[in-house]
Amino acid sequence: MFPNTSRVLRAAGRLLAVAAIAFPVIGAHPAHAAHAAEKYPAKTVRLIVPNSPGSTADVVARVVAEGMGQDLGQPFYVENLPGAAGIPGTRQLVSAAADGYTLAVVSSNHAINPGLYRHIPYDSVKDITAVGLIGTTPLVLVVGAGSPYKTVQELVAAARAHPGSLSYGSSGKGSVLHLAGELLKSKAGIDMLHVPYKGVNTLMTDVLGGQINAAFLATPSALPQIKAGKLRALAVSTPARLDSLPAVPTLAESGVKDYAYDAWIALVGPAGLPKDVAARLQQALVKALAAPKARELFAAQGFVVKTGNGEETARLIRDELGRSQALIKSASIVAE
Repeated sequence: MFPNTSRVLRAAGRLLAVAAIAFPVIGAHPAHAAHAAEKYPAKTVRLIVPNSPGSTADVVARVVAEGMGQDLGQPFYVENLPGAAGIPGTRQLVSAAADGYTLAVVSSNHAINPGLYRHIPYDSVKDITAVGLIGTTPLVLVVGAGSPYKTVQELVAAARAHPGSLSYGSSGKGSVLHLAGELLKSKAGIDMLHVPYKGVNTLMTDVLGGQINAAFLATPSALPQIKAGKLRALAVSTPARLDSLPAVPTLAESGVKDYAYDAWIALVGPAGLPKDVAARLQQALVKALAAPKARELFAAQGFVVKTGNGEETARLIRDELGRSQALIKSASIVAE
């Protein structure tokens, strides 16, 4: 009834045999992917720093790059792409292939920018993969050595007695140093005049010279001047005292209840970074931060190493984004 059945079966058999030869990788994909992951990295890794050379983020990135490169067996090339609050540099990161060969060291500005600028060409949460937290940069509230204010209590009392007459400086509108000052005003219930500068160097000059009454500075910048007796440290911004400034009280100890604010630095990649690659990078990051050389360098600069996995770091970024937006809104800060 079906005279061609045997011929059809033989033809089908030949087609199946050809398919088996032509497409043997279908069942081998998982093993192939695992093998590829084992070989990561197979070439130089680009590490973008959206900050200028010599900044805290840059110094930290170079230490991390050296340690991670040694652990992973491939060099990490640090590329500084400063300007515009780090937005152009971060845009290059999010536009890169999610293969682990383009990463970035981002800082607090990454979470501050969405509250300042209406049009950012990426989503600070959705367009990145958080690899791991590197640490925090505590801030210190300082006055010049010739200032009449020797404690936070004296500074706050003077600000209350003369609203708007005392000044504090920052490295620019919407910067970490600006938000730290706005948080102090809010928590202490005082009014001080904000004086924005175009960088830390000019800010430092005017604090030292007494042209402004006070300022928050990153600990690495402030420590040399404090130790030289040119700046007076009134308080640190962290919940606990710092090993680098053990005699300096916290703001909370000084009567500013619940005050806690510092800058942070983290390692991130583009969105969609493979989980196994992100995990390998996070392991290498932890090892790099644990190296005695890194610990000594960071301790000398007042940088606090705080490791965290990808989920913890992503949560930190989301939380900081919300807190920054609330501060910016309450203080009516508008980017220049």
